[in-house]
Amino acid sequence: MRKDNVIDFKKPEPFIDDPITTLLRQGARQLLNAALEAEISIFLNQYKGIPDDKGHQRVVRNGYLPEREIQTGIGQVSVKAPRIRDRQPDPEKGQVRFSSAILPPYMRKTKSIETLLPWLYLKGVSTGDFTDALAALLGKDAPGLSAATISRLKTVWQDEYKHWQQRDLSNKRYVYFWADGIYCNVRMDARQCLLVIIGATADGHKELVALEGGFRESEQSWLEMLMDLKRRGLQKPPELAVGDGSLGFWKALAKVYDTTRWQRCWVHKTANVLNKLPKSLQAKAKEKLQQIWMADSKEEAENNFDSFVKTYEAKYPKATRCLEKDRETLLTFYDFPAEHWRHIRTTNPIESTFATVRLRTAKVRGCFSSLTVLTMAFQLCRCAQKRWIKLHHPERMAEVIRGVQFVDGIIETRIAA
Repeated sequence: MRKDNVIDFKKPEPFIDDPITTLLRQGARQLLNAALEAEISIFLNQYKGIPDDKGHQRVVRNGYLPEREIQTGIGQVSVKAPRIRDRQPDPEKGQVRFSSAILPPYMRKTKSIETLLPWLYLKGVSTGDFTDALAALLGKDAPGLSAATISRLKTVWQDEYKHWQQRDLSNKRYVYFWADGIYCNVRMDARQCLLVIIGATADGHKELVALEGGFRESEQSWLEMLMDLKRRGLQKPPELAVGDGSLGFWKALAKVYDTTRWQRCWVHKTANVLNKLPKSLQAKAKEKLQQIWMADSKEEAENNFDSFVKTYEAKYPKATRCLEKDRETLLTFYDFPAEHWRHIRTTNPIESTFATVRLRTAKVRGCFSSLTVLTMAFQLCRCAQKRWIKLHHPERMAEVIRGVQFVDGIIETRIAA
């Protein structure tokens, strides 16, 4: 292939200005200058009637500060901030000073740009590539895009995560819990997994409840997380918890919220059972397992359950024992509203969310601190939370909280009638 036909994807095209962008910048500069003039006029009016010893106006205009470039969403905008002079400072109150709320001192980039930069890092742009990646947006001479700048901005996230960890939960009520332990493909300073709990509120919305680093998926790690939730005010237990076969979580849950019912995740259980069968049988076995949790009633599910065991027990006892040992907790969802079955049969809210986390951590092979990984996961979860599907028919949540009995997903009194 000829060299001139090869496209270089490593760097974007050089920054090329255009008349529309130039016009927008000029308009933005004029608008910003007008806003600054109006702001300082309002400030000076507050001291209009205060003279100095010579009878002159005490607080007056004093030209402009040196011009500086502000990085904005339409590129760099040049601006001069006005300043004032206090001719006679008050001995008790000191000198009058003006600080613009529109253009704070030392501001070099707008808030939207400060938010954009670390988000791009989370989405896969490494800290060393920002100058090239954003040149087309901010201009080829845009300053302040070094790796150190991005690192400073990421510290804001760490503060947000630490504050979120200590938030008050006394006014929260979660009806359902989804729990799981997630391992990410990065080198960390300690071998840990991410312990995650997502909760469904009384109005059917899903929220990130807890995100901590734990040693594998031990009972002690889960116990510390659940006890911390209770310490911060989450006294009312969830009605149902959904999770995989991690014994650590279930043992800890029984100690902290002993009235919460258990539902084993069918996705995890299906994978565990199929791993104990030959590949030639897995497709057919998967269909039979699906017939269990897709049954319209618990009785039908029990019959399909027995059928699966009878079919594979003789030749593949490990597979059937893996299924049978959690028989009761696999079918708990039949005692809850049928409208919620699609949500509470699996830990899919966690799995789908952390697919994004795994994708991002797969792009970065460097060594991370535990706090860095947790902060990254926290911010990506908050982004994903906006797209989480609300529980269907959330009015059923009130019935679950009141302890209304459901049989095969329908209120028991309806059946009696």
